[in-house]
Amino acid sequence: MTVAAKKQNFSFVPADKKPASPVMGGLGLEEMGDLSALLAGPEASVQGGGPLALEMALIDEDPHQPRTKDNPGFSEHSLEELAASILLRGVKTPISVRENPEAEGRYIINHGARRFRGSQRAGLATIPGFIDNDYNEADQVVENLQRNELTAREVADFIGRELAKGMKKGDIARAISKSPAFISQHVTLLDLPEPLAQVFNTGRVRDVTVVNELMTAYKKTPQDVTAWLGDANQEITRGSVKLLREFLDVKNQPQPAPGAAPASPAAAAKTAAPVAATPAKPGKAAAADALRNAVVHVLHNNRPARLMLERRPAKQGVAWLKYNDDGQEIEAGLKSVTLVALLEGQA
Repeated sequence: MTVAAKKQNFSFVPADKKPASPVMGGLGLEEMGDLSALLAGPEASVQGGGPLALEMALIDEDPHQPRTKDNPGFSEHSLEELAASILLRGVKTPISVRENPEAEGRYIINHGARRFRGSQRAGLATIPGFIDNDYNEADQVVENLQRNELTAREVADFIGRELAKGMKKGDIARAISKSPAFISQHVTLLDLPEPLAQVFNTGRVRDVTVVNELMTAYKKTPQDVTAWLGDANQEITRGSVKLLREFLDVKNQPQPAPGAAPASPAAAAKTAAPVAATPAKPGKAAAADALRNAVVHVLHNNRPARLMLERRPAKQGVAWLKYNDDGQEIEAGLKSVTLVALLEGQA
């Protein structure tokens, strides 16, 4: 019987002549979709046939792949989201593997380690994939460099279209396996005030979290935020926006009117915070309180930080710092610290 006859009529294929099962994940040939590609051998899948159902148990990750364990794509949160998406919709893009030269019948991943890990978490027994033995290490780097992720604007536009169709934010979040907070943050991008739209559309800021932080500050003091953004040399980062918001919070604290009479005890009782009242301290005591309440912004090792004036250093010439980005507290020499801003505290 010829191969051509086999291709024309599956019933002619003897049981002991069927293609090897390891790459088929237990699926029948009629479920695989491309009979001729499989009968010609697994390599035919790269030449134009459909993807194979590769058994997860026969696939190994490439120990030399360019992505390291610290890559954001391999974070617990990222992989959990991917697994949820796979459970909901399956693996939409097949992975690429090559035959393992050191273990017959096994495969090494060329591209698709995240999809593989997500499928493991989703409990899949097989994953769609192609076998491509024409591979070198540079291919992996090129594939990762050339992959264009969706921009924040593209994600926001998609969410806007779904909202226009009448979908709710929670439904959109479930459909794309993201949190409700992720959806809300991107919805903000759909209706930005002009100053924020300008810096976002021109690429001065791309971080969605930063845009939302700016939006919060803008709602309170639009003129101050607009002026701050108007400085073309101003770097817009999470750290700098945090400093801006702290500055505006201090600046906009209500001050008693000059010569205003003190509130009556009854009125004070209604508005006072639930803490013991402390009488005003004159002279040096008031100055000391103002210093303790001051906010001193500095740079140390090119990282924004604050001096912890309330914490006593071990010796002269050093001070305790708290980094703005991760909250780490360290003791550093003052010669290595650059003063950025001093915001007076309220005595």
